[in-house]
Order: sequence, then structure tokens, then C-alpha cells
Amino acid sequence: MKVTIVGTGYVGLVSGACLAEVGNHVLCFDLDPAKIRILENGHIPIHESGLIDIVRRNVAAGRLGFTTDIDRAVAHARIQFIAVGTPPDEDGSADLQYVLAAVRNIGSRMTEDKIIVNKSTVPVGTANKVSAVIAEELQKRDIKLKHSVVSNPEFLKEGVAVEDFMRPDRIVIGGDDAHAIQQMRELYAPFNRNHDRIIVMDVKSAELTKYAANAMLATRISFMNELANVAEKLGADIEMVRLGIGSDTRIGYHFLYSGCGYGGSCFPKDVKALIKTANDDAGITLKVLNAVEAANDAQKEVLTNKIKARFGTNLIGKNFAIWGLAFKPNTDDMRDAPSRKLISDLLEAGATVTAYDPVAMSEAQRIFGNDPRISYADNPLTACKDADALVIVTEWKEFRNPDFAIIKTKLKNPLIFDGRSLYESATVSAHGLEYFPIGR
Repeated sequence: MKVTIVGTGYVGLVSGACLAEVGNHVLCFDLDPAKIRILENGHIPIHESGLIDIVRRNVAAGRLGFTTDIDRAVAHARIQFIAVGTPPDEDGSADLQYVLAAVRNIGSRMTEDKIIVNKSTVPVGTANKVSAVIAEELQKRDIKLKHSVVSNPEFLKEGVAVEDFMRPDRIVIGGDDAHAIQQMRELYAPFNRNHDRIIVMDVKSAELTKYAANAMLATRISFMNELANVAEKLGADIEMVRLGIGSDTRIGYHFLYSGCGYGGSCFPKDVKALIKTANDDAGITLKVLNAVEAANDAQKEVLTNKIKARFGTNLIGKNFAIWGLAFKPNTDDMRDAPSRKLISDLLEAGATVTAYDPVAMSEAQRIFGNDPRISYADNPLTACKDADALVIVTEWKEFRNPDFAIIKTKLKNPLIFDGRSLYESATVSAHGLEYFPIGR
């Protein structure tokens, strides 16, 4: 089948590459010529495990291409995926300008029937807006063509997005056009061979499902973070609590790890958007999600509060080694990352920072610019040299079993503030280091 993907971010590029991998002919469109040049030169503009090999293999096979030519993109395929960003507006609602601009481009150029697939995360009711824009553009040209709008939300986890696409838990298809749904079934058939993972529903339910999934996961994280804070004050161990409640099959172990807050491109934005949608379109205040958001904002200050409790509020002259900048391991994404809040707070208190991350340091330099108060180390131990303390923010695998004896010799003060509680307190203490985890 032929497919056009509008947008070459995480969702668009992963979707396009994986669809090409199973034999489809995919053309990815993006307005950014620099991004398209990178892709055409055999590189990818994001860090995603396994993706570059799939991209290169399918470009070489002639099944995957990239373009900035919107006319070519629209003409390429009857199935047009919209995979552009929906960033939060100032009021927290999802900004649909890029979605609607993409749809307008399709409607103003289409010369055959089209299936418009919303892959972007969009509020309930967006499909109706998309359909109205297409109809408006066709009316302007006095052309009668059929179009169907399908909601096909993504459930990709950054760092394992390729694996998630190739072996999905579920494939949600929202629509009421039998032909469009059948086309989507055929498109996803290669990913559906082991057992039927396709769930067909109405468009609005599909749109809400995406927000509901992310909101549920964010809720589990904030709940565990609050319990961790309670456990710490009462002398309990949140890791033991996690094992105790996770063994209940009704709860399970996923997303029960406490830490210094969630970030990334999805959870913060989608929680805000769902709160806004419920309030504006349904007249309902989502009390639980408002609390989830407030708890996460507060959790991003936990490390700073621990540091100030140990050193005082004036951190002038102090330098802190930071391990981990990305919002999670296996990605270079720093959108709403806890590290950003921590670094800003430390700098505001007068400190300097020496940071290390396996893949996100270039992104950090883009975000913070050439701030002389921030330096970047080539490896974790170099970051610790002459630092007043080590602060762990992201749970990269290479941080899981360090040489504590060497760390102690590098640091000015034998202190570790651990935002991911990676270590056993007794193990760290045995090496003569003070250890400040979360919830333990």
C-alpha cells in the first residue's frame, strides 16, 4: 500500500519507517528542509533505538522517501497520516494549528478520495474539525471527492518506539466509514498476525483513549511519588511498598517507580490538555488530574529541597555533578525533563553544574545555550571531579552499578542525591558516602 506521513518527528518517522519495513511505500513530508536533508543523507534527527537501521534499509530498498514538496506528498497516497505536533497552548489546551494546516494542505490539493488518519494526539472532537476543513477546501475548488477521517492514536514509548510499533499491545482505530476501517485493517495486518490487536471504536472514543492512557500512567507515577515522600518521613521503604502492592495482579508493577517527577513530550502536555478539554467542553473539573499535575510539579523540586536542606539555601560557590539530562533513559528528549527544573533552581541559588548524559548533552546545550555556569563532562566520573555532590536525575543503565570508592575520591564532599533511588542505602553508606534517595 502507499502511505503519506505528514510530520517526521518521533511519531511520524517511527510510523513511516515501520510501515515501510513491512512492504508499504511510504513518503514522509516535513516543512523543515534541514530535517529532510538529514534524513536524505542517511541520518535521523532524533535518538531512537534501532530506528536508523530501519530508515537506511528502507530508503535503500526504495520503500521510504522524504520530501518538502507538499504537492508530491498529497499525490503520493490515498492514505494520509497526520503526525505533527500538538504543543500546549498558553491555557494548557492542545494547539491544533499544525494539524489543521496539514489538513488544509491536503484538502486544497487532493484530486482523489482520501483517508485522513489522525496519528497526532488530539482532543476529542478534532476529527470533526478535520473533516470540516477538508470539506471547506473541496467546496472552494467546487470538487466533489470523498474523504474519511480516522483516529489512530499512537502508544509509542520513547526509547522503545520501534519495538512498540512492530509489536503493539493494541491498535486503536476510530471511525464510522467501513471502507476506511477495512483499509486500516489491511495496513496493520502485518502487525496483527499473532492475535487480533485491533480495537475498532467511534472516533471520539479513540481520541479520548489516548489521553486516558497517558493520564492513567501519569496518575500512577504521581501517586507513587507522593507515597515515596510519605515513606521517607515515616521511615518506610518505598521499594518494599512497591513490591508489596505490585504483586497484586489488579495493580501490577508497571509505572510504580518513584522518582523526581515525570517529563517528556506526552504526559505533561496530555494531562493539561485533558484537564482543559474536560473543563471547557464538558464542564467537568478533573480533580484527580489536577492533583496529579500539582504533585508532579512539586516532585520536580524534591532534589533541590534535599540539596538545600544539606547545604543551605545559598549555593554560591558550590558545584554539582549531574548524571542524566533526558527525561528518561534511551532518548535525548529533554522536554519538561526534571533535569531542567533542577538545573534552573541550582543556578538561581548561585551554584554551577557539571552535567553528563550519554546522548542528551547536545540537546542540553541547545536549551541552555552557552551559559558559563554549566559545563559538560565526557564521562560520569569526570563530572564528579571536585563537585560538592553528585545528583542522579535519569536512570541510565550505566549509572546502575558505579564504583562508589572512585566516586568518593572525586567528590569534594561524599554526597549522592539520587532522584531515581537506584542503590541500596547500606551499599552506598558502606563506601563512606552520604546517600539521599527518594522514599527510602
